[in-house]
Amino acid sequence: MDQIVRYFFDFPLMADYWPDILRGFLITVEMSVLTVVVGIPLGLLIAIIRLYGIKPLNALIIFYIDFFRSIPQLVLIVLAYFALPYFGLVLDPFTATVCALAVVLSAFAEEIFWAGINAVHKGQWEAGRSTGLSFTQTLAYIILPQVVRISIPPLTNRAIGISKGTTLGSVVAVPELLNVTSSIQSNVANPTALTVGALLFLALFLPFVRFTRWLEQAYAHPRS
Repeated sequence: MDQIVRYFFDFPLMADYWPDILRGFLITVEMSVLTVVVGIPLGLLIAIIRLYGIKPLNALIIFYIDFFRSIPQLVLIVLAYFALPYFGLVLDPFTATVCALAVVLSAFAEEIFWAGINAVHKGQWEAGRSTGLSFTQTLAYIILPQVVRISIPPLTNRAIGISKGTTLGSVVAVPELLNVTSSIQSNVANPTALTVGALLFLALFLPFVRFTRWLEQAYAHPRS
């Protein structure tokens, strides 16, 4: 037991590294929030555009969705950082990681919203149009509120999973939490830094998990 405490819970050993750890933690929080804030609305926008049935555009949308759902996040981060400069677009490591994760999340979010749209009975559309609402008004006032409620459980689970991909930013030298704690672990030859990192990840994502569980219960369809 003493060896476990000494190797994994030697917190005094971290005294000189707390500022670096906290900076890494804040960067991870910022990246996670930006990934969700950009990815989910973008996915909803793509689903709405797809709904209008513009064939050439829908073909591009389907390719976009299939491509970004298929490619590994790590590969996409590397391409965003190292390949885009050849096309005249230079991104810093932070931005490259957030953009890569956000487009992946948007692709999954679009499919989730699209499934939600298809799950709404066509009678809802007919009822809205029969009252004089336009297609867009019916979508905004009747369909989308139902779609959002249907989509919350799968969407929140996917958002959490992809947000944790911020750790992959270490491959392009983003000083996020895992990158920082791994470096500290190497410097001090003690894995306590990784224990601290795990605890901070838990502190970051556990409240989000609990919040999404509350959302699922609050917006669930009432049971008979």
